[in-house]
Amino acid sequence: MRYMLLSDIHGSLPCLRRALEFYKAQRCDMLLLMGDILNYGPRNGVPEGLDAPGIANLLNAMADDIVAVRGNCDSEVDQMLLHFPILGTYTVLVDEGRRILLTHGHVYNKENLPPGRFDAVVYGHTHLWELAENDAHCLVCNTGSITFPKGGNPPTLGIMADGAITLYNFDTLQPVATHALPKR
Repeated sequence: MRYMLLSDIHGSLPCLRRALEFYKAQRCDMLLLMGDILNYGPRNGVPEGLDAPGIANLLNAMADDIVAVRGNCDSEVDQMLLHFPILGTYTVLVDEGRRILLTHGHVYNKENLPPGRFDAVVYGHTHLWELAENDAHCLVCNTGSITFPKGGNPPTLGIMADGAITLYNFDTLQPVATHALPKR
């Protein structure tokens, strides 16, 4: 399976359209959304092309291929627009025997994991990309944000396939980092 890892869209329809073009070009099977999908949040500016209904329409058309979790800017009202569940704080994806924790990052993250063993934790929230193994030999992936990157970083998203995660600069669609998932 090929998965696109995406977080912190924050309502930008042009950013989502471009990400979905990359999704198709990469021949992904599933879209994994780590929250903050429709709402831009009070600490951010208004994103280019703010269009929550437009985003909902695009994502609803591929609802069967989406796994999503709730971000700190997502709400029950957002769920009313979307035809796939978004209100779980986290979910665990099992792929080729690997347990991958998907979460937004505001509740669970690399410093605060829910009980259990995970081979990788994928989150967003900080808008700062990261891809490294922690002391417990768990791969930590922060996908960054395609809409509001922070800390002087480029906008980023990820692809998980063939036993590795690769993060891409969303402006150039060139890899910025690749790391193998732990062996099973």
